[in-house]
Amino acid sequence: MNKPKHLLILLFIVLLSACQKEELKTPSESELANLPESKVSKNRHAKAAVGSKVMMQAFYWDVPAGGNWWNTVKAKLPAWSSAGIDAIWLPPASKAQNGAFSMGYDPFDYFDFGNYNQMGSTETRFGSKSELQSLISTAHANNLSVIADIVINHNSGGASENNPYSGASTYTDYDPASGMFYRSATDFHPNDYHSNDSGAFGGFPDLCHDKTYVQDWLWNKSNSVAKYYKNTMGFDGWRFDYVKGFSPWVVNSWISEVGGFAVGEYWDGNAATLEWWVNNSGASAFDFACYYRMRDAFEGNDLTKLQEDMLWKRSPMRAVTFVANHDTDEIYNGKILAYAYIMTHEGYPTVFYQDYEEWLDKDKLNNLIWIHNNKAGGSTSILHADNDEYIAKRNGAPGLIVYINNSSSRQERWVSTNWYGQVIKDYTGNSGWEPITQGDGWVKLEVPAKSYTIWSTK
Repeated sequence: MNKPKHLLILLFIVLLSACQKEELKTPSESELANLPESKVSKNRHAKAAVGSKVMMQAFYWDVPAGGNWWNTVKAKLPAWSSAGIDAIWLPPASKAQNGAFSMGYDPFDYFDFGNYNQMGSTETRFGSKSELQSLISTAHANNLSVIADIVINHNSGGASENNPYSGASTYTDYDPASGMFYRSATDFHPNDYHSNDSGAFGGFPDLCHDKTYVQDWLWNKSNSVAKYYKNTMGFDGWRFDYVKGFSPWVVNSWISEVGGFAVGEYWDGNAATLEWWVNNSGASAFDFACYYRMRDAFEGNDLTKLQEDMLWKRSPMRAVTFVANHDTDEIYNGKILAYAYIMTHEGYPTVFYQDYEEWLDKDKLNNLIWIHNNKAGGSTSILHADNDEYIAKRNGAPGLIVYINNSSSRQERWVSTNWYGQVIKDYTGNSGWEPITQGDGWVKLEVPAKSYTIWSTK
């Protein structure tokens, strides 16, 4: 029997839709692993916006030498992505004066990623250029952005030359094997433009960013450092080292030219100073004000310090919070409490590699990352703070309440919530309570000794 014409048309549409869905299906991770790198980037082009989840600092000071660090990090990327990380921050990736032994903060050749035999080695401490490129491609295949550590305040490893500006011999003759960005005395301080800028570091030759030649090689030229990192190597963003050493306009110009997420290391505990820098640079900054207040709070047994001024309270979208990094690690006894703090408050939290992979309970950190990514939205209200207890509320939907206890005994307290007549639970598992908030939003919460609970609707 003949089918009605409208049924045939409907059948055709269904079949066509099924074919289209088959053509557009997202490849699995195993399928991506077997694709050429060019096809991986096309299939996984859209990554989560940096700052929407949690960043991993994917190194620590003096990671093992021997050229295997890029491979070590690469192997961890799928698990980090599954845990809720959206970006990894790598150490300075180009060849430095100390070659295979350098952590990269004494840069010599910005275009040598472990592929030129100079400074005593071909590979960097971390590996070869091809290994770095493989790491970056794997990160992108796992929806992770890659943040480059950019050291442009100073250089190291130049040959001695007669310096007409200082009247003496200086190590300012840079002739890199890559053939890119030759530098001489005129590109450093003092020179014919001025004797100094915002600050020198450790006696290294101090780059003069006011020189057009230096600007061109760092960010303006089609084959500049910034554009090579972005377009050839595939980096997605920037962590600027020692930004106290040069004016904020330098970072602003770099971002204006190549874009990408950017965060500066302005090492200062004054929140107002950090706010000044982010406003003038257009970048985010590590929230050292928050770091030092947490150190004072948890190591000094005075959680009222958490009420003090921090960058995330002034400019939450520009604050990158952290508990430890490769330079400073001063929060010991209360470190997991500090992570509970940054994962529940505003700002873009960072996890330190050794905390995650070696020193702290990874399951607890993964739980906090999940809570941050799924519950920590909206503005922040501090509900209570004394020497031992701290309670704060995030006002988003569904929002959360974090209860931190630095004392040696269990605590409980009545608090005001944004939930009315609702069942709530502690998403850390540190409390088994599932109370119902009163009609006016009040509820009694608990927290174990030296611990934390984080509450939201069930």
